[in-house]
Amino acid sequence: MAQKAYSLSHTKWMCKYHIVFTPKYRRKVIYNQIRSDIGEILRKLCEYKGIEIIEGHLMPDHVYVLLAIPPKYSVASVMGYLKGKSSLMIFDRHANLKYKFGNRRFWAEGCYVSAVGLNEATIAKYIREQESHDIALDKLSVKEYEDPFKRR
Repeated sequence: MAQKAYSLSHTKWMCKYHIVFTPKYRRKVIYNQIRSDIGEILRKLCEYKGIEIIEGHLMPDHVYVLLAIPPKYSVASVMGYLKGKSSLMIFDRHANLKYKFGNRRFWAEGCYVSAVGLNEATIAKYIREQESHDIALDKLSVKEYEDPFKRR
C-alpha cells in the first residue's frame, strides 16, 4: 500500500489512526440490518468532515476503523462527533433500541486509539482478519463443566 500524503491549502499531512470503540455495556447488537446501517452512517459522517475510512470492520460487540483524520481536527473531537451523531441516527432508524439504551447513548464512553506510522498495511490486514481470528479462538476455547481440582 503506497503511503499517500494528503494536502490542505498550506499543509501536507499523513495522520492515520487505528480506533476501536464499543456499544454501551458491550452488548452484541451489531448484526444484520443494524450492521449495514451503522456502516452507512459512519461512512456518511466521515464524508461530511473530510475524513477517509481506509479500513473498517464491524464486529458483533465493537468497531474497528483505520481513519485518515485531517490535522485541523483532534482525534477526541472526531470520536465525539462520530459517536454522538451516529447514536442519534441509529436511534432514528431503529426506535426499538431506545428501550435497551437509556438517554439515547448507543456507544460506550471512551475508545482505543493508536497512531499508525508507516505500518498502515499491517493494521489494515489486522482489521480485515480480526473476525475470522475471533471465530477461530472461540472454537478453540473449551469450557470445563467439572472442577479439575476437585478430588473424586
